[in-house]
Amino acid sequence: MLTDPIADMLTRIRNAVSVERPHVDVPLSLVKRGLADVLKREGYIWDWQVVELDPVHQIRLELKYGPNGEHVIQHIKRVSSPGRRVFRRAKELRPVLNGQGITILSTSGGVVSDREARQRNIGGEVLCEIW
Repeated sequence: MLTDPIADMLTRIRNAVSVERPHVDVPLSLVKRGLADVLKREGYIWDWQVVELDPVHQIRLELKYGPNGEHVIQHIKRVSSPGRRVFRRAKELRPVLNGQGITILSTSGGVVSDREARQRNIGGEVLCEIW
């Protein structure tokens, strides 16, 4: 049993990017599906799909690299943890690296990036930062 499944997903992505794997599989959950959707919308991965395996369904993330093999995901960090939840209001959200990175939040309207949260004027739990 995992204590923090989101941190496990981020670690799997970080490790796969460091060895330049074309894809990575993570166990399926609704929050992870939302996280994968935000990563796709913001251009950090090519695509994701649900892979049905025995006994657990998985999400397969197709990782994205630059034309010369540059890593699109340079840094990925878990902010909120099970022992220390971090919440932000829409007005407290600041652009990451002057807009070159994103913060991903879990809100009442689903999992969204900081840009979408500011646009919709909603706050929530800060899941991670990516650049």
